[in-house]
Amino acid sequence: MKPKISIIIPVLNNLLGLQKTIISIKSQTFSNYEVWIIDGKSSKETQEYLEHLEAPFFYQSEKDKGIYDAMNKGIAFSNGEWLYFLGAGDELYHESVLENCFLNRTLESVNLIAGNIVYVGNKTPFIYSKNKMTKNPSWSNDMWIRNGLHHQGTFYKKVLFLNTKYPLKYKTLSDYWLNLILYKQNEKCFIIESTIAKCNSDGVSKSGNWNLYKEEVNLKTDLTSLLLKPIFYIVAFTKFLSRKIVND
Repeated sequence: MKPKISIIIPVLNNLLGLQKTIISIKSQTFSNYEVWIIDGKSSKETQEYLEHLEAPFFYQSEKDKGIYDAMNKGIAFSNGEWLYFLGAGDELYHESVLENCFLNRTLESVNLIAGNIVYVGNKTPFIYSKNKMTKNPSWSNDMWIRNGLHHQGTFYKKVLFLNTKYPLKYKTLSDYWLNLILYKQNEKCFIIESTIAKCNSDGVSKSGNWNLYKEEVNLKTDLTSLLLKPIFYIVAFTKFLSRKIVND
């Protein structure tokens, strides 16, 4: 039977995190899924762990060009109607997450499903608050200010990737690029009032490094016009300064 969901996990030398993620998947009450672990040729211990996994857990282990290259490979291998991306160390929020998202729902006219995620970790994930640890999804023109969908809080119909893949030129924000493309195409996103996953707040996209904001400026400019680049710089610099103020 064709799986309803293909879960794609990029990993490189994070065996403990990978094990935690897989445990959270195995605990799900919804079982119509497959899992593709795309490993960037990790250590011997990780290789041995992968070799002992059984269906519906599958893997590929070879050198890649980064996380988005790994995700593109996972998309190519996937057989599910829906795709979902988890990082090694992330966990589904509770055992009924997948069931709540897909059981007894009419989703024929929807190409994205998005819910909340909760951050865990030591870094402040938001530019405007040290205390807020939940990201709520948003699918509106605010997408041009910030990425309204969190990767681990979003399910994508596989048909969205028939003519699109994650561009490797964006090392950290290629998922933001994809979401903006889909928003420009007026794809319908169904937002659910529940939490999908627990995610690490220490990821590269939460570093607050200025290079991250420069990448944001470039991808927005690529999707619009050079005439808008000064505006995107103003938005990015405001966010960068706000983050420094909050974290200091």
